Amino acid sequence: MRDLSVVITVLNERENIAPLLAQLRKELEGLDYEVVFVDDGSDDGTAEEIRRHLDERVVVIELRKNYGQSTAMTAGIDHASGRYIALLDGDLQNDPSDIPMMLEILVDEDWDVVAGNRKDRKDGIFLRKIPSRIANAIIRKSTGVYIKDYGCTLKVFKREIAEDLGIYGEMHRFIPVLAKLQGASITQVDVKHHPRLHGQSKYGLSRTFKVMADLITMVFFRKYIQKPMHLFGTLGFISFGLGALINLYLLFLKIFGEDIWGKPILILGLILLLGGIQLVTLGILAEINVRTYFEGTKRKTYQVRRLTNG
Repeated sequence: MRDLSVVITVLNERENIAPLLAQLRKELEGLDYEVVFVDDGSDDGTAEEIRRHLDERVVVIELRKNYGQSTAMTAGIDHASGRYIALLDGDLQNDPSDIPMMLEILVDEDWDVVAGNRKDRKDGIFLRKIPSRIANAIIRKSTGVYIKDYGCTLKVFKREIAEDLGIYGEMHRFIPVLAKLQGASITQVDVKHHPRLHGQSKYGLSRTFKVMADLITMVFFRKYIQKPMHLFGTLGFISFGLGALINLYLLFLKIFGEDIWGKPILILGLILLLGGIQLVTLGILAEINVRTYFEGTKRKTYQVRRLTNG
């Protein structure tokens, strides 16, 4: 097992491979490391360019098609052999010189995750920086995980944390939240950031909608994954209670001779009653699924950070 694995996902980054490897070899000299490239379905010869630079420290994993950054990261982590794992973008905007500093902090101060914060970000203001700041603020407020820069790929992990992240779909944006779900201790440090010199960014404003959709899933995982009834049951009882109050009010009007047929409030009351029943039922089914998941997979509902026996 090596000390450090640097996992780099790449998609059409052929021109960046040689300078990136040169920087890594310079900055990581003296460390027992490997570089794990994951080619996520590139069609510009990126994989061929990586193979031109293969040595005993370089590994390239070629996926059969473009699966997305989250799946590519998972593939890289699965094939990494390092005691510690660093994630790095392949576009030369992250600086490999920050990795030794982050690794030192991780080891010396016994953190589980050290996340990078692009303090002086070299991206466009309106299309990248402003949407990113808004998204970061919403994620921090919603999840309670206070990381300044969720979009910075540069992070260093202990191996056991990285292996259990469970990065599915487009969840790589929420890696700090996924780590926190495991009870990981997280700190953040300012890192360098450079403008893109070669190739084109794979991101645009369209990813904002994906982030918002994934955020709902993350909030559920963060707060209710082991107790879904607390969410669905609470909403269900509120809905049912409001519906019951409305229908009692209408019953009172009916008793005193007022015609209630066709009133919009009657429809609202029925919808709230039925919705409440459905939410409570959904909560019961979710509880059954959660128990099936933990008991069927033999997973624990807790994780141990350290066990000390005198």
